[in-house]
Amino acid sequence: MPLHIIGAGFGRTGTTSIKQVLEELGFGRCYHMREMIAHSGHARIWLDAYAGKPVDWDRLFDDYASIVDWPGAYFYRELMAAYPEARVLLTVRDPERWHRSMTNTIKTESDGIPRWALWPLPPVRQMFAVLDRVVWEGTFHGRFADKAHALAVYEQHIEAVKATVPADRLLVYSVREGWEPLCRFLDVPVPDRPFPHTNDPEQRQSLLRRRWAIALAAVAVELGAVALAGWLVVRAVRAFRG
Repeated sequence: MPLHIIGAGFGRTGTTSIKQVLEELGFGRCYHMREMIAHSGHARIWLDAYAGKPVDWDRLFDDYASIVDWPGAYFYRELMAAYPEARVLLTVRDPERWHRSMTNTIKTESDGIPRWALWPLPPVRQMFAVLDRVVWEGTFHGRFADKAHALAVYEQHIEAVKATVPADRLLVYSVREGWEPLCRFLDVPVPDRPFPHTNDPEQRQSLLRRRWAIALAAVAVELGAVALAGWLVVRAVRAFRG
């Protein structure tokens, strides 16, 4: 399925809300970074793209009609070339608020999760591998903690998108603007309901707690299986010697 909408905005610019909105407006399934958890082979494709290897985008986006958030925002040029009819949506927000939100959510969560703790959860581990490579290294050059550098990267990205994408294919948009400019750009009717705002810090904290609970449960199961296997081996050896 060809992509109709390419999200070029960084994470924490309302991309989760936009994913929900695009799906509600009838644009099919929308790809978001967390989709990698459900599709274990996708992380390898994104890492291949980062390494400059050929990528079968149609295979990656089978059953998706749009994409938002990272890693798609990093590859918006490649996606534009692959899907020349697609429109580009650049989500933005106040730079200071964006940096504070990134620091308090994605960066804090990323730094707080030791990668070894993800070994029983391969899809999550692979998603974090893409996050590390494409976002922290590729986008922010390992210097996100340098606020001035992170803000400069953010603003330079916005200007680069504006300079790259033809005006008739681009909407620079804040979710604070609501339905009207987005629906006008997409040429669809404005829904008679409030614009959704999702993935706020409280929701993310709740989600993170659930993810950690699942991870710890998985570790417990793995350790229990190892312990059981060890006990069975010891018992078998003792029986053999007896």
